[in-house]
Amino acid sequence: MSKIKLSQVKLIVGLGNPGQQYAKTRHNAGFWFVERIARDFNLDLAFEKRFHGLVGRGQVHGHDVRLLLPQTFMNKSGESVTPFVNFYNIANDAMLIAHDELDLSVAQMRFKTGGGHGGHNGLRDIVPHLGADFHRLRLGIGRPANKSQVSNYVLGIPSSDEKISLDLMLDEAMHQLPNLLNGEFDKVQQAINGFKLPN
Repeated sequence: MSKIKLSQVKLIVGLGNPGQQYAKTRHNAGFWFVERIARDFNLDLAFEKRFHGLVGRGQVHGHDVRLLLPQTFMNKSGESVTPFVNFYNIANDAMLIAHDELDLSVAQMRFKTGGGHGGHNGLRDIVPHLGADFHRLRLGIGRPANKSQVSNYVLGIPSSDEKISLDLMLDEAMHQLPNLLNGEFDKVQQAINGFKLPN
């Protein structure tokens, strides 16, 4: 496995759509992860108009971490992430973006650094402004059998069984948070990419 450049993550972005009607939909898996962090570490998420997003900051496993949930709708995520990153002068290798991933089975995960947008509308709107060399946490939601159903699928609510699996996935992502914040990206990649649901 190639060594991943050591750096410290200072910003964790979750991608999703704003509003209660989207809160439980598959496309909001990135939101779920950041909301977990905020909840577990008692960090308030407050709307900041200049960043078009919910913003939080605080101590997470001994590290000063900023959180961002764009409130621009998925395909305009860059309109939130770009001004935030520029204002706080956050380098790409100090940013993790968590997002749903159609190309992974339900509850599979991948941690990677760099790469294209892979057809993800949120990443598609961020990469042209900031480049692609940030860390990504790809949260598998599976893919519908019929390509024409993708939009309805990502904006649909997971079944109860899927939800249990997705919660276990997020549990493991949270378990790897200390390693992530310590810059132990090889360890994170090995654990995240090798994660399997219990039998």
